[in-house]
Amino acid sequence: MVTSRSDPAVWLRSVRASHDRLTATVEGLDPSDLGRPSLCGQWSIAQVLSHLGSQAEIFSLLVDAGMDGTDPPSQEAFAPIWDAWNSRSARDQATDSITANGALVSRLERLDSEALGTFHLEAFGMDLDAAGLLRLRLSEHALHTWDVAAALDPAARVAPDAVELLLEGLPELAARVGKPTPHSSTVAITTTDPRRRFFLAPEGVRLEPTNEPTGTAIAGSISLTAETLVRLVYGRLQETDAVHVERGISLEELRAVFPGF
Repeated sequence: MVTSRSDPAVWLRSVRASHDRLTATVEGLDPSDLGRPSLCGQWSIAQVLSHLGSQAEIFSLLVDAGMDGTDPPSQEAFAPIWDAWNSRSARDQATDSITANGALVSRLERLDSEALGTFHLEAFGMDLDAAGLLRLRLSEHALHTWDVAAALDPAARVAPDAVELLLEGLPELAARVGKPTPHSSTVAITTTDPRRRFFLAPEGVRLEPTNEPTGTAIAGSISLTAETLVRLVYGRLQETDAVHVERGISLEELRAVFPGF
């Protein structure tokens, strides 16, 4: 059975939409805008765009490997790409990033269903099909698009189509990037837009999209939008975000569990 999570066409449409959104955001920015701090750590807007451009080139190498049935490129192959992007001016980082991302998306869109269906790649410790590779790209691109957009407009949000897709993979991501804390309570998480229910258990870290865990005491609850939950897990919770916490855990503890990566 093909679900939204396993259908590469669904992910590819969202990757295309994310590229188009970022293109519209970046067009017309002047050098002073590009030098502004982004919402991604210590990076400027130009540096975020540079990262997305370099990653577009790296993802193209990954596409080559998955299509040809060869090993993925090594870390040694990435360094010259990063160096080339770091040496560009802020303006060139911005314009070249949009070009590189557009080229990657267009290349993927030219692949037929048979090519997408047979794609296979072992990389980053994962066994990836086409949907899996596109999930990684959307995860990166949609959140970095927000890093840029929110630096220019604090009301910006991660796009709804990306949120709905990325929400499905949050438990897996939380287990990989979450930091266990001494806090020992399990709390229920309820989201809106769309409505989902998870349980955050401290050991692991486990974010379970299931019915109430059997035999586990629920110490408190968290209510927030699905978009906010996505940003929380990616380490991008903002002071102005509407997060209702009732017992069991504090916002400071939540941030400690998901410090970003």
